[in-house]
Amino acid sequence: MGTFTSTSTSRSAIPTIDLSLWRAGLPRTRDRLATTVDRALQQSGFLLITGHGVPRGLPEGIRAATRAFFRQPAEAKKPFLKKPGEYGWSGPKAVATGRAEGAVTPPDLVETWSAGPCPHHSGAGHDHLLPASWPPRTRSPHPAPLPSLQCLIADYTHRMHVLADELLQLLAAALGQPLDFFTRHTARPDWTLTLNWYPAIAMTGAPEPGQFRVGPHTDFGTITILDRQQGKGGLQIDTEQSGWQDAPYVPEALTVNIGDLMARWTGDRWHAGRHRVLAPPLDAASEELTSLVYFYDCDPHTLVESLPAPIGRVSHPPITARSYVRSKLAEITLT
Repeated sequence: MGTFTSTSTSRSAIPTIDLSLWRAGLPRTRDRLATTVDRALQQSGFLLITGHGVPRGLPEGIRAATRAFFRQPAEAKKPFLKKPGEYGWSGPKAVATGRAEGAVTPPDLVETWSAGPCPHHSGAGHDHLLPASWPPRTRSPHPAPLPSLQCLIADYTHRMHVLADELLQLLAAALGQPLDFFTRHTARPDWTLTLNWYPAIAMTGAPEPGQFRVGPHTDFGTITILDRQQGKGGLQIDTEQSGWQDAPYVPEALTVNIGDLMARWTGDRWHAGRHRVLAPPLDAASEELTSLVYFYDCDPHTLVESLPAPIGRVSHPPITARSYVRSKLAEITLT
């Protein structure tokens, strides 16, 4: 069953959900998990997920494959610079995420590599992935060469897509809805995998006042699945009960939070998880972190309408999924 793990993040802690128990399919266990998820998403918007089946070596392989690329001078990365609305490399000063909340903040201290689906993709192999141009494979200290970044990300995003749909079924159960309540809208969904590279302060220099690796915000889509590394300049979560606190970290767990579209869909029964990533710490000059962030939305033209009472609490105007997410992305993009 879902268990609540005591952390300092909030008075009612973020639960760790063992997804293998959901997969086992026992009705009473599924009911308990659904109740746990509903309670947590009303309180913080966050879950920790274990039993997900993603091999530990896969995200670590992606980190190893991107490390040399990110550490190159900007000139060497410019051929892979992404254009607005596309995928690829984004350098420093590209986004200020806190601006999604209306705050005027300095640019985030992050570089990214993003990948997403090709239009009319088959869903198999490499042909479903954008960008069209990928960094060459770099030399590896491992006995066998690492697979290409494109191969690794193709494997990872396929697993994330399957996992995201499974989580949406669990979320539907938490609302007392049919299991396909959300997944009937994910035949060809919008999604993005973003690799967030947070360089060490030795490379960035001291942060400006009010500057973060990622500024305070809520995500924009339905759910986000995060594979992260623990660090002093790491993830923090904001809750009404406790304010800003370090996010709980379980090495084998994925961090899952819901975004604005999901909150609207539930009529604000659930709250999009507000979070930030702290600036690189002065007392850990060499700390360098890489997060794998899978943003999952739904089919582009899905009309998201708030569930009515007694499930929902607020009735938002209906909105089309892709148009909403793109409008929010435009608010934070600087270049």
